[in-house]
Amino acid sequence: MRYIQDFKEGDRIADIYMCKHKQSAVTKNGKPYENVILQDKTGQVDAKIWDPNNAGIDDFEVYDYVEVMGDVSNFQGALQVSIKRVRKCREGEYDPAEYLPVSKYNIEDMYTKLLQYADSVQNPFLKKLLAALFKEDEAFIAQFKKSSAAKSVHHGFVGGLLEHTLSVTHLCDVFAKKYPALNRDLLLTAAMCHDIAKTRELSLFPLNDYTDDGQLLGHIVMGCEMVGEKIRAIDGFPKTLEAELKHCILAHHGELEFGSPKKPALMEAMALNMADNTDAKMETFTELLASAPTDDWLGYNRLLESNVRKTHGE
Repeated sequence: MRYIQDFKEGDRIADIYMCKHKQSAVTKNGKPYENVILQDKTGQVDAKIWDPNNAGIDDFEVYDYVEVMGDVSNFQGALQVSIKRVRKCREGEYDPAEYLPVSKYNIEDMYTKLLQYADSVQNPFLKKLLAALFKEDEAFIAQFKKSSAAKSVHHGFVGGLLEHTLSVTHLCDVFAKKYPALNRDLLLTAAMCHDIAKTRELSLFPLNDYTDDGQLLGHIVMGCEMVGEKIRAIDGFPKTLEAELKHCILAHHGELEFGSPKKPALMEAMALNMADNTDAKMETFTELLASAPTDDWLGYNRLLESNVRKTHGE
């Protein structure tokens, strides 16, 4: 199979991909065409059907698997496929696992490392909370391992939520070693719990889109609710500790305009915000550079708030 990550300008492709998106449109001259996004486990690529009435273009819908023949070009710094022929595939002609983007790291290995951080927490109440979520809640664990961390911005792949959570937890552990004033148990628990409601905010692949609760409530509010649900089952959980943990979750985006109901008022909340922001931006940059067809400037990125390019080096 020819993976999308291996596409280069000038390639001619003939292989099976999943249709992630399809929308009819009209050119400035009034000619109809189709906007399509093709996907496999290595990524996505923009595609166009400039002649949708061509006899070689089968009818197909979003999430269909289609055999595509087309040419790869470079449009405004990004690869684009001009589809010449397309055929809707039958079940059995493809392996669905080849078409879902997945973390490059082993999911079970990452989860084992996350549990090691949970086991290192000394506070008995926080330790029970982490066990209730990450060791005992089988439905949550299964969803957590499969979930992405975002629809498209960063870690938008199967296992992305786990990969992001592990990275943020690791960064917070580094902070705790550098700055002894930080309460390590609180900070690591907050890091592990900060995005747990992404399991409810986003549907699983191949859809990976916002749920109704995700649109109406968001993962920050739902994360506090999920933590509260588990805490209510732990006898004697200190109210102050509960409030501090919830504050870290509520403030982890750092600013009101970024969706946080509260700005960080605790040192641990500030550290969590920095770790979360660092990992999100580094992964965004990593994904941008991995998909860049050239070493030229790649254009403005909304999350990075800058026009970016690869480091040329020597």
